[in-house]
Amino acid sequence: MTDLSFLMEYINLITLGICLCVGFALKYAKIFDWLGNQYIPLSMLVLGTIINVLVNIPSINAAVILGGMISGLASTGLYEMMRNLLDKDGKSDIF
Repeated sequence: MTDLSFLMEYINLITLGICLCVGFALKYAKIFDWLGNQYIPLSMLVLGTIINVLVNIPSINAAVILGGMISGLASTGLYEMMRNLLDKDGKSDIF
């Protein structure tokens, strides 16, 4: 098994939080229903990259871009984890 814990240092909590909220809104606004929800992670990857680049405008480098991409994708994983934790018995009022 590969240890991916080194990627944690690239996660930006503000980018992760914004992507989590926007992704949640997109999921429940049914914007991607005609395409399918499989494009939400891709859109969060792009949004996370844009947000992280904007936050770090004077010094943009590969680590900033990687941090945005990882934070955007981590937001979709965090959403799935929260949904699974709250939906233990097969019924959930929140997600």
